[in-house]
Amino acid sequence: MNVSIEREQKQACLNSAECEKGGMKSNVSIEREQKQACLNSAECEKGGMKSNSLPELIVMLTWHDYTVENASEIFEECKDTQAKYWGMKEHPLSTDKMRQLFLRMKECGKTTFLETVAYSEAEGLEGARIAADCCCDILMGTHYFDSIRDFCNNHGMRYMPFVGNVTGRPSILKGSTDDIIAEAKDILARGVYGIDLLGYRHVDNPVALNNALVRALKSPVCIAGSIDSYARLDEVRAASPWAFTIGSAFFEKKFGESFPEQINNVCNYISKVI
Repeated sequence: MNVSIEREQKQACLNSAECEKGGMKSNVSIEREQKQACLNSAECEKGGMKSNSLPELIVMLTWHDYTVENASEIFEECKDTQAKYWGMKEHPLSTDKMRQLFLRMKECGKTTFLETVAYSEAEGLEGARIAADCCCDILMGTHYFDSIRDFCNNHGMRYMPFVGNVTGRPSILKGSTDDIIAEAKDILARGVYGIDLLGYRHVDNPVALNNALVRALKSPVCIAGSIDSYARLDEVRAASPWAFTIGSAFFEKKFGESFPEQINNVCNYISKVI
């Protein structure tokens, strides 16, 4: 097992901007990292995503915005399902446990996400450091800060911050649709990869917000949180974001009995195979 982890760490280094070789850093250009990211995602296309692509499921090994303790066991049970994108939250697993699991995911050809429920700059930067230490592909969450964007750029990670007035844990979202869209456009102009929209956590009109924001932006949008029914999957498919997350609903068996069955049910439903 140690040999496997060591091999995966070396491979992960090749995909990060801080690969160390013989004690000296070998800087990998951001351009090369972005090209590699595109190879790992079917929807990536020059400036963002293909306009005709279906939303991608991101399986979050989380329960009420915290990573579950048996996340590694669940992944092993589900690694051969259709899901290509896998993520966790920054708490409560140790960095070592997260790193081992993220490396295992990458060994299985998955794209990896760390969603950080953090609202201060210091907390957001700590989440970004954890993501970089785990060789994670994409940092989601945090309120936007230039310092977090710069850290992600310098470490070859894509950054998808929250928009709107996000508070609490589990998070809730407040703010008018117009204000949230304006904030998203401003953040994207500052050079982030995309937006983490807690659409179904919005206190007013989640469906209208999801549709309006996706239509207004050309960059990737992930609708994250509280997608817990086939009716909401219909709404997600209609909105056509780049991706969407499901975590707690899988633990509550909202889409079937076993974890692998539910993942495939969701993937098939989104693609209308079933």
